[in-house]
Amino acid sequence: MNRRSFLRSSVAASVAATPISQAYASLYSALTTVNSDLAAVTGAGAEVSLERAAVQELADSLRGSLLLPGSDAYESARRVLNLSIDKHPAMVVQPTGVADIQNAVTFARERDLLLAVKCGGHHAAGKSTCDGGMQIDLSKFRNVRVDPAAQKAYVSGGSLLGEIDHETMALGLVTTAGTVSHTGVGGLTLGAGFGRLARRYGLACDNVVGADVVLANGSLVHVSPEENADLYWGIRGGGGNFGVVTSFEFGLHPMQRTVTGGEIIFPIERAKDVLRFYAEWSSEAPDELYADAVAMQQAGQDSGVIMIHVCHSGTPEQAEKDLAPLQKIGKPIANGIGPIDYVTIQSSWDSTDPRNVGTYLKSGFINEFPQDLADRVADGIELDPNRDTMLFFQQSGGAIGRVPADATAFAHRKSISNMFVTVSWPLDSDPEPHVNYIRRYWDTLKPNTDGWYTNEAGDEDSAESVNANYQGNYERLLTLKNRYDPTNLFRLNANITPTV
Repeated sequence: MNRRSFLRSSVAASVAATPISQAYASLYSALTTVNSDLAAVTGAGAEVSLERAAVQELADSLRGSLLLPGSDAYESARRVLNLSIDKHPAMVVQPTGVADIQNAVTFARERDLLLAVKCGGHHAAGKSTCDGGMQIDLSKFRNVRVDPAAQKAYVSGGSLLGEIDHETMALGLVTTAGTVSHTGVGGLTLGAGFGRLARRYGLACDNVVGADVVLANGSLVHVSPEENADLYWGIRGGGGNFGVVTSFEFGLHPMQRTVTGGEIIFPIERAKDVLRFYAEWSSEAPDELYADAVAMQQAGQDSGVIMIHVCHSGTPEQAEKDLAPLQKIGKPIANGIGPIDYVTIQSSWDSTDPRNVGTYLKSGFINEFPQDLADRVADGIELDPNRDTMLFFQQSGGAIGRVPADATAFAHRKSISNMFVTVSWPLDSDPEPHVNYIRRYWDTLKPNTDGWYTNEAGDEDSAESVNANYQGNYERLLTLKNRYDPTNLFRLNANITPTV
C-alpha cells in the first residue's frame, strides 16, 4: 500500500472509530475514492481516458471536493439556472481556496481537458457547464471583506452580487453590482457588469482596482494599474478568456441606504406610447436615474403589461423632480415607485430570473432609439399563454459612456441601452415554436443593434462575430490571449481563439 492510500485509509478508520467534532469531521468529508478510469473530452472534442490514479491524486490534493457522476452533490453542481441546459461534466471540482483552483487548472491543462468555470450559473447558453470535461464550481469559494477606511471591498471569485451589497451597504458604501442578487460576481464583472448604479458610478469592471487571477499555466498573478497592467485591462470586459479570477478588489462609493425605486405599470396595449415616451425621457436622464422599460407576459395569462422600472440614487428632492415626467404617460395599472432600501431593490428581481424552465435569449446594444424601433418592438409582441415572453431595455449611458472605448476591453461605451428579448417554456413542452418566435422577432430588431453583451455569447455566435464584437479592442485582446492562454484552455466564453 502506498503512503497516500495508507493515510487515506487510516484517516477513514480513525473518523469511524473516534468521536470528533462536526467541524473536524468536515475536514475529511471531501475525500473521494476514484474506482475506475474516467471517460472525458478535450477542448477540441476528442475522447480521452483519465487514469484512475491521476484522478485520485487530484482528489487528494484538494481541500475542497472532487465530485463524480452518481452523487447528489455532482447532480446539483453540474446544473445551471437555465434547466434546459443538461450537461454532464466528467468531474466537478469545488475549490475552497486558491490552491485548489491552481491544482484543478493544472490538471485540466496537462490533459487538454474541456474546462468550464461556474460562479452563479446565470449564463443563458450554459457556458459554465460542459459535457465530458471538468467543471470548476466556485460555489464554495465565497467571501466579502470591506475596508471602510480605504473604501474597498475584497471579494472572492465565487461570491454572489447580493453578498457584496449586503456587506458594503451596511457601512454606507456601494459599488455597481448587477440587478439580480444571485448572479455571480465573476461572470458579471469580467464581461462588463451593468447594474442600477452603473450610470452613476460606472460598470462593475470600471470599479475593479485590482484582482488575483489563476492563469492557464496554473500560476497566480495580481493585476492592477501598476502590476500586469495589460491583463488588468483585458479582464475588464474580455470575459473569462484569460483565467480564473480568485479575488476582486472593488472601489466603493459612499451612498445613502434609501433610494427611490419600483415600477409604474401599464397594459400591454399602451406599449407604443410607453416606449416612445421612454426613448425620449431616458435619453435625458441624469446619472442618478436608472430606468428600464420592460414588456412581458406570463404563462397562463391572456394579456401582458408594459412597465418602467426605476432606481434613483439621488436625494428625494432630485428623484421627485426627475420622475415627475412619468405622470405624462397617463393612468397606470399600478404605481409602486417610492422610497426603498437599496439592498431590497437589488433583490427585487430575483424571482424574475429563476431559470427553472427552458430559456432562450437574444440581445444587442442600441446607440439610438428611433420611434420606428419602438413601433417594431410593440408590433412584434405576440401573446401566448403557454410561455413567458419578455422584452426589456437595460439603460446604459451616463458614467458608462464617459469612459473611452479603449480604456478597458469593453468597447460598447456609446450604447444608450442593451435590448433583450427572452422566452421561457415548461421543460416538458416543445421548445421549438417558442425559440423560433424569438428568432423571428429578433430579426426585426437586430438591424438597430451594434454588437452584443459579451456575457450573452451563445453557441450560435460564430468566431468571426465574436471577434468583431470586441470592435477596436480585438487585436489587443488577441495578443493577451496568445500570451496568457495559447492553448485556449479557457474557451467556454465569448472566445478569442489564439493564433500561436
